[in-house]
Amino acid sequence: MLFAKTKNLFSFNIDGVSAFDTEHCYEEKFNGNALVKTYLFGGLKFVNTVKKHEKYGAYEWVNHIENVSDKPSGIISDLWDCDCDFAIEREEKRGPSAFLPSADSSTRIYAPSGSFTGVYEFFADVDKAEGNEMVNYISVGQTKHYSATTGRSSEGANAPFFNVSKNGKGYVFAVGWTGCWECEISRGEQSIRFRSKVKDTHFRLLPGESVRTSSVVVMPYVGDVFDAQNKWRRLVREEYSVKSIAEAHHGPFCSLFWGGTRSQSIIDKLGLIKKYDLPFDYIWLDAGWYGRNAKVSENEFESDWWAHVGDWSVNRGIHPNGLKDVSDAVHGAGKRLLLWFETERARPSTDIAKEHPEYFIANSGEDVHLLLNLGNPLAFKYCFEQLSSIIEELRVDCYRQDFNIDPLNHWRSADAEDRRGITEIKHINGLYKLLDMLLEKFPSLLIDNCASGGRRIDVEMMKRSVALWRSDYQCPANYKVEVSQCHHSTFNSWLVFSGTGTGRVYDESRVRSAYDSSLNFSYTLSESDGVEVLERNVEFIKKYADEYVSIRDYFCEDFYPLTEVSDKKDVWCATQFNRPSANDGIVQVFRREKSPCESARFVLRGIDESKTYLIEDLDGDKALIKGEVLAKTGLEVRLERRSAKIFKYVVCDQQ
Repeated sequence: MLFAKTKNLFSFNIDGVSAFDTEHCYEEKFNGNALVKTYLFGGLKFVNTVKKHEKYGAYEWVNHIENVSDKPSGIISDLWDCDCDFAIEREEKRGPSAFLPSADSSTRIYAPSGSFTGVYEFFADVDKAEGNEMVNYISVGQTKHYSATTGRSSEGANAPFFNVSKNGKGYVFAVGWTGCWECEISRGEQSIRFRSKVKDTHFRLLPGESVRTSSVVVMPYVGDVFDAQNKWRRLVREEYSVKSIAEAHHGPFCSLFWGGTRSQSIIDKLGLIKKYDLPFDYIWLDAGWYGRNAKVSENEFESDWWAHVGDWSVNRGIHPNGLKDVSDAVHGAGKRLLLWFETERARPSTDIAKEHPEYFIANSGEDVHLLLNLGNPLAFKYCFEQLSSIIEELRVDCYRQDFNIDPLNHWRSADAEDRRGITEIKHINGLYKLLDMLLEKFPSLLIDNCASGGRRIDVEMMKRSVALWRSDYQCPANYKVEVSQCHHSTFNSWLVFSGTGTGRVYDESRVRSAYDSSLNFSYTLSESDGVEVLERNVEFIKKYADEYVSIRDYFCEDFYPLTEVSDKKDVWCATQFNRPSANDGIVQVFRREKSPCESARFVLRGIDESKTYLIEDLDGDKALIKGEVLAKTGLEVRLERRSAKIFKYVVCDQQ
């Protein structure tokens, strides 16, 4: 804890003056493995709680602020929850030069994008030049700025994860805030300054009022970027993942149904799933099941599902028995039930919005969608009780929380000038409390974190939930399969457990491209694809469902992208998942339809060069290859155009 004990980890101003320049007192104590640092700035109490993950040398901290006086506090501004310098290898200041920075001698920032229904989501390695500067390098004296922009933590240009690297050493940083965060990274000659916070805060606290703000995780490392990201993955698996999933080594395998299809259609397909012993863990019932006036629909594109959010009564026209018969059939088939909600959004026409308008926040100038204010104790109570009732009544095993709204303008429209940021802070505090209370009330409940795909991914949500649908790109039935391969190559650098869907085209390359630590088969989604359609294709479904289950544990340890990320059709794509715990792994290889290359070689990482490996093609072939060949020359693969292969490898006793 030396790092945490020897410095102040945060900074802020009170009425425009640096708090640490004012008279204050300080004490510290240990609470279990946490160092609790308490500061008193007049009537403002700041509690900075720091944990160290000794195995990884990583620190995590969060601030709680309370007004312990009997009058409003001064204005709190420039509140940086992390404001620290970190030692890094010396670098000379770079003057004007005709040459771009050298990767071998410059400081590089790996700063992934968020999710935006595109190709390069969570992309971590973009070499982009602007003039004679590289946007992902930082020179002495420079400061780089990053932020969320709409109120969802991993939407658009930036996600709240960073890797700052210099000559085989560096730091991984993660900001824990599920709203609008901001960070700055500055380069000194021998240090990096990292500052992160809730964006645009300028507020006073009322007497007795308390809030928590953003957390931060800092993990130092030695090694190349692959070593760094795999150290991060191990930390995430052990400390920032849902415990039941981490212990199982995989997330759920689901069969996806649209909620607007009739109960009997779902029950009929469940009969087929049971008949053929299809190995799904969960039956996923998505949007469209609620709203008294909602219509029967085939999928989200033909539905008015969005027009009924806020009315969480089961649609009896579609589900006459209120989904109880569906729940009984799901559990009778030995499966678990996943049910979609979007509890934080409502239409003004819903009963709850009319009866309790004080529960909701409207976006100034726009009244189509209301935001449930989780910072309002009465609105919070309504939400928790309603969710608890449905979860209990329908025996919901996985609560899927979607969030298809950009909340920042709603929050800001509710703020007074001297309370800017407080509505957001209280809403996000309420969100964490809601999820924590649901998990306490229903200990076996799994929470799926969705926000138009993966637009709310950060370490605070990762502790409480898993992103089973990491991008809305896969919503169309025949999405571009190359993009799933791209997402597989990028999300896995930062997330250990996440998932996507297959679409509804029966094709080997497509389904193998969707394999990850979690997966949903979308073939059951539409009512138009009835039991007879599924039965005609059940051999395909059974083959790849069983294949997926046989390899899904491989996705939870070390990850190496073996090719550059591209959605072009004239290239190959390959990834490797290595399990040091078992001296084995898998390699996924895709030759795209316009690639002129009939073969390729892929140099594998994490291989013991002194050993011999048994390489098994899941389609049947086997070979013995020396580790030295795999690690230096590479695994040679020959493929037809638009085809996919998966190879398992394991250390073999035969030398």
